[in-house]
Amino acid sequence: MILFDSHCHIDDKAYENDILEVMDRACQEQVKGIMIVGVDVQTSLKAIEMAQRQVVETAKDQATQRFFATPLMITSVGIHPHDASNCSTKTLETLKDLANMHSCVKAWGETGLDFNRMFSPQKDQEACFSSQLAIAGELDLPLIFHERDSNGRFYEILKSEGPSTRKGVVHCFSGTRDEMFKYLDLGYHIGITGILTIKKRGEYLRKIAPLIPEDRILVETDAPYLTPAPQKNKFRRNEPAFVKSVLVKLAQIKGADPDKLSQTIFENTLKFYKVQF
Repeated sequence: MILFDSHCHIDDKAYENDILEVMDRACQEQVKGIMIVGVDVQTSLKAIEMAQRQVVETAKDQATQRFFATPLMITSVGIHPHDASNCSTKTLETLKDLANMHSCVKAWGETGLDFNRMFSPQKDQEACFSSQLAIAGELDLPLIFHERDSNGRFYEILKSEGPSTRKGVVHCFSGTRDEMFKYLDLGYHIGITGILTIKKRGEYLRKIAPLIPEDRILVETDAPYLTPAPQKNKFRRNEPAFVKSVLVKLAQIKGADPDKLSQTIFENTLKFYKVQF
């Protein structure tokens, strides 16, 4: 089995004390790559710092002199819809400069619309989203999308703004069958998280996930959030190693061989982010 955690937030303070052990466990589960997703300037900078600091094969803890295996780390830059109120021209230019300066930046996002919690007004979210779509187009970067309770507005903007050649993944998909096919019709990928493994919360997703073409699926943890089963019964914090549980459950509901499916999805991820091993 070969795995790529296509979306996580291991820059989070939850990993401050054991990040090397987290990376080592990921390698033990055959996680060969990790996308660290930026949600504002600060997290984007930290993600880039982590990717640049890594040693692909081993990392050394100076305190213990122990060596730990580490997967390849790549990053994205972007502004989450929760932070859209702070989406100034200066902020966008800073993120654009980071993307141009650092080869580890392989995508733009997490960006989109979230009308559930409304941490930023709808007007600000839509303006920030449209600006980021344009910049990602200029830079020829794939997009990492966030959508929650946008009542079709997210799809309307995607359909009306931008080229048909745009690449994007609808991260942590948990929508309806119709929404899923609309995104697929636009040429986008679908990101599957640990929600798939949760008995009640993932019931509907398990019904429609087998309908996703295998070449359009990415698997992700969204760590430290959305810990999958069975790990959620023991660990509150998610981590990249647990992406294996997402893959195994996906293979189970599709009636597919886990090893073959993992290879297909791994190759999907490499192609999507334009990464070579």
